[in-house]
Amino acid sequence: MMDKQEIYTWIAQTLVDTFETDPARISLEARLYDDLDIDSIDAVDLVVKLQKHTGKRMQPEAFKTVRTVGDVVDAVHQLLKQ
Repeated sequence: MMDKQEIYTWIAQTLVDTFETDPARISLEARLYDDLDIDSIDAVDLVVKLQKHTGKRMQPEAFKTVRTVGDVVDAVHQLLKQ
């Protein structure tokens, strides 16, 4: 199982590769919608990528509470522990 640092690294790289996010803007505290300009369509794409990477299906309810990159890391970490 990946630890939180590995999850963060993978998510940060995915944001750079998929959404052309400036790596300097990515941090655990960065808000997806406000700071990184991730919209709802992008969020769906991110969930799909997370599912492919982890092999586990993320419940939509779990992702509704996600606001920051750190929230995504925590959600993926919880998913992997199941």
